[in-house]
Amino acid sequence: MDMDAELSALAAQEDLPADLVWRLLRHPGARRSAALLRRDLTAEQIEEIIALGSVRTLAANSSVPSPVRARFAKHPEPNVRCAVAASVRDEPPGLLATLADDPDPSVRSFLAMNDQLPPDLLARLATDPEPSVRSSLIPRWRDVPGSVRRMLLTDTDPGIRRSSARAFRPPADLLPGLLADPATRAAAVAHTVPTAELAADPDSDVREAVAAHPDLPAVLRDLLADDPDVYVRNAIAARADTPPALRERIVAALEPDSPIAEWVLSYGRGTHTCPPAAPEPPPLTRQQAEALLTRAGL
Repeated sequence: MDMDAELSALAAQEDLPADLVWRLLRHPGARRSAALLRRDLTAEQIEEIIALGSVRTLAANSSVPSPVRARFAKHPEPNVRCAVAASVRDEPPGLLATLADDPDPSVRSFLAMNDQLPPDLLARLATDPEPSVRSSLIPRWRDVPGSVRRMLLTDTDPGIRRSSARAFRPPADLLPGLLADPATRAAAVAHTVPTAELAADPDSDVREAVAAHPDLPAVLRDLLADDPDVYVRNAIAARADTPPALRERIVAALEPDSPIAEWVLSYGRGTHTCPPAAPEPPPLTRQQAEALLTRAGL
């Protein structure tokens, strides 16, 4: 581990004496690590971090006292308000509503990812004029009221309709329209019975969705095993009900054109491997920490 990484790791070490934290704040990387991860920052240290220019990182630290985070919610830089919006609680009351009215859509998009939002603010963001805000909301709102779900599934923005069809089970009366809509057809496949027509669809995304359908008949499974699209065939290889001999034949003929494509395909089959996580560095004693700071000139 190089010295910058060692200093950043030390800055996040629990029970680090306050005088050593102060010294670490003079190093940009260590300061960002302390600003983001430390739960014991004093008011004076918080002000020092702000003065040194790491306010955006500090704003993402959910352990910073709520009055300070409320102050960040009024910061002139949108990226600071974004960092607060994603995780701040409604302290003081009305803070979340203030962020929901922020003039910058990126702030409202980050707010839509906040797990602390009450139903009335979720409903407000679902009607936000900016598609990116509505899009941020969809993957995280599971108990969506029926009226809001219907509104999102019929949104004027095709990306919103597609995301909604992936996230929510549509009402039966909307399903034909979703299947007819090129933007939502592939996503809607999961909510209907797979047919030979869908398995022969000119859109490979639709055929891939059919290949992954839990109720796919064996005759369509075997048909899609020879699909011209590599991702469709890969979806068949990933199925638990695909006979081993057929799976081996498919995998042997996938021939990805790059290591990234190979990883994507193997991920879809659940056979990918990731490198082991780097071990956590052992905590330093005060003497070791002081020696590191001295070597770094801090």
